[in-house]
Amino acid sequence: MFPALKQPVYQAFGLTIQSELPLPELQPSPHNRPADIAVLYADLSDMWSAHSDGRKSYHCSPHRIVFRVPGLAVFAVEDGTSIRISPEEAIYEDHEDKLRLYVLGTCMGAALLQRRILPLHGSAVVIGQQAYAFVGHSGHGKSTLASALLQRGCHLLSDDVIAVKLGDQDKPYAMPAYPQQKLWQESLDVFGLSSDEYRPLFDRETKYAVPVASRFTNEALPLAGVFELVKAHAGEVSIRPVNKLERLPLLHRHTYRNMFLEGSGLTKWHFDATARMAAHLDMHQLVRPAEALTVQQLTELVLHTVGEASMMLDR
Repeated sequence: MFPALKQPVYQAFGLTIQSELPLPELQPSPHNRPADIAVLYADLSDMWSAHSDGRKSYHCSPHRIVFRVPGLAVFAVEDGTSIRISPEEAIYEDHEDKLRLYVLGTCMGAALLQRRILPLHGSAVVIGQQAYAFVGHSGHGKSTLASALLQRGCHLLSDDVIAVKLGDQDKPYAMPAYPQQKLWQESLDVFGLSSDEYRPLFDRETKYAVPVASRFTNEALPLAGVFELVKAHAGEVSIRPVNKLERLPLLHRHTYRNMFLEGSGLTKWHFDATARMAAHLDMHQLVRPAEALTVQQLTELVLHTVGEASMMLDR
């Protein structure tokens, strides 16, 4: 915990975050309490020199994860309580956009791991009164499917990084992140949105930050299920349950920045946490054709599957 200073204090992922770097995507914290995480500028050149072996772009230890983005900055995440940024050149407005992307992405994923909170790579959407996670590799349509569900009346909990905490009796809860999605140009076209209205992300010329404040839920909710999106050379969309032997590999595969686990001494924790979590989840794999536009079919398939699961619980 850090004492209140003059920097703004935000909330995201169930945590309060105090930051020298402006984070306008986040909501201000309504709580007058010390921050859980402090984001600070610092000189990390000596630290990086001590850890860098010229082969890896990151170094992990039980209390610290440090990584370098060439031409931008060195970042250090320590004990899940501090994120330090060491820019490699003078900071201008476009540099702040780049720094924010890494602070809210890789740095936050590292801090969540250090706090023993599972970060999944995907989007979390509220259907009914429960959360459902949509995970998959980049470009497989997680955010697009989430956006289609929002248009059907659902609400967003998180996009890109989903923070999952274990509650009473190991029941998993998805924590709210912030009211923004990241959508490719093709997704904007599908929903009839103009890219002129949105800010492009610095590293992806055709990917945009899309605010969704009116469709955002700012409370932790039970995580009832996980859908893995997979592209395949198939003629149509399909869905199948994920069997018990596949569940832990799936959750490991889609743990955000899972390459940090071993060096941080978190492999056993991750196995134990995902094993306990998986026992409470409905898990399915959604297969979609690699080329065809199938978001509306996927949306119907998800809503039908969730509806069937809800009816089974009510019996």
